[in-house]
Amino acid sequence: MLHDLRTALAIQRWDDHRFYHHSRINQSLHLLSAVTFLVTYVIVFFSPLWAALIGWLIAMVSRQIGHFYFEPKGYDRVNQVSHADKERIKVGYNLRRKVVLLSVWALSPVILWMNPSLWGLFPATTARAEYLNHLGQLWLAIGCAALLVRTMQLCWCRDVQTGLVWLAKIVTDPFHDIMLYHRAPLYLLRGELIDPMGADAPGRAASP
Repeated sequence: MLHDLRTALAIQRWDDHRFYHHSRINQSLHLLSAVTFLVTYVIVFFSPLWAALIGWLIAMVSRQIGHFYFEPKGYDRVNQVSHADKERIKVGYNLRRKVVLLSVWALSPVILWMNPSLWGLFPATTARAEYLNHLGQLWLAIGCAALLVRTMQLCWCRDVQTGLVWLAKIVTDPFHDIMLYHRAPLYLLRGELIDPMGADAPGRAASP
């Protein structure tokens, strides 16, 4: 059972890399994101507000900029699959789902500003410090909800193992991304914009 879970995790990680991380700029931004997320993992126990602000404003923004603006959207000759097919079979959040999630995140400060109590969820206040504190809590809730909702969707639409493995992958991605992409900035300095994507895969190379 444990071996099966580890194999499934290795497959999801490899597929995520080979399908969605061709750009060295994207990889470098993921490295920045991973380091930042590890910082939030530590400070969330001491300051949930700053963990939420740093996690969303730096870690998430840098991560998604890489996917939206630098990752190639054309036909993937390495894996022989189109961008549309990759979007369709994506295990986690494809670009369409990310637009929805990021829209909810971006609109939340406006909604909270217009409705400081958030329909009775928070004590009504106009103080800036309290507003930021409530915003941090709201962003943490959005992040946790995004993980739980997609996990439950995968458990329902595919199977429980896929959902739980994806959740484990997301939580441990910062550690794995640092191991995988720590040399990406060096490749960029050498002028390599696209990862040649070697054929060797941990576990096996399979569709996500």
